Amino acid sequence: MTKTDKLRSAEEIRTLGLLLIDGFSLMSYASVIEVFRAANALAGRTLYRWSHISVDGRPIHASNGATILADFAVGQPFDCETLFVFAGGDPTGFSDARTFAWLRRMAAQGAVITGVSAGPFLLARAGLLDGYRATIHWEHRPVFVETFPNVSPETVLFVIDRRRVTCAGGMAGLDLAIEMIEREQGYGLSSIISDWFIRTDTRRADRPQRLSLRERHQVSNDTVLKVLAHMEETVEEPSPRETLAKIAEVSVRQLERLFRNHLSATMRESYMRIRLEKSEQLLRTTALSVTQVALACGFQSASHFSRSFRDRYGKPPSGRARRDRES
Repeated sequence: MTKTDKLRSAEEIRTLGLLLIDGFSLMSYASVIEVFRAANALAGRTLYRWSHISVDGRPIHASNGATILADFAVGQPFDCETLFVFAGGDPTGFSDARTFAWLRRMAAQGAVITGVSAGPFLLARAGLLDGYRATIHWEHRPVFVETFPNVSPETVLFVIDRRRVTCAGGMAGLDLAIEMIEREQGYGLSSIISDWFIRTDTRRADRPQRLSLRERHQVSNDTVLKVLAHMEETVEEPSPRETLAKIAEVSVRQLERLFRNHLSATMRESYMRIRLEKSEQLLRTTALSVTQVALACGFQSASHFSRSFRDRYGKPPSGRARRDRES
């Protein structure tokens, strides 16, 4: 592309499509669209314009109850350079074949298809991630891997692979949108936008989605961290204390002492906390039954799981799942 071509393309107004699925995260949506709004404001002219799209043309409700009016319905004539798909909650429950077919048509027309938060799940369901690198919010990763074994999501903030873009959501949307603007409008504008949003730390695509194990557990002992990592990887089939001690290369008694000193809890208590936190996540983000979640988190019976869950969260798992899906 010549310098003249670059200047000409920079002067064009780029059109964005925003497909919102009921239950989408308002944070993920706002962190993306506010960057493009800022680009227009700070450039002093319209660089981007956008339209909201819903499955049926009706208003779309975010997970916090906020409502966005739709400009178009899926299937209506619409052209854009980039189509964002925002979804949250339990993406396995979305099965609108007409929407998936429309996404494939938009991709065939040359639009850059971008999934945000749980949006990549819908892209994969439409067959649009086959042969592409991708990412998804860490909460949705387990069910994504199980549902789409041929797509291995990376645990990074966002992935740009040709005409497919996937983003973990949350504040990562800000990083993705600024990266897009830098590629399309140049570093000068993207840096001004970063300053405007008080983004003093540039987060590139390959940054991890979660805090490190050390930060999340607030533990500095390498032996304890090694065992905690194993616990997080084996919630479905918890390892006995003897196995954990062997992994740590210390005696069971010494490992118990380390856990008490650094976590103020026993190995059993720490393992149980990790498993219950995983179960709460599964209840909140998937359509798995209480029994399925119990088995996925290493409980031999639903009754034992229910008692343990109630002890930690103050209500049975069925009540927890119902509350979160209705909120």
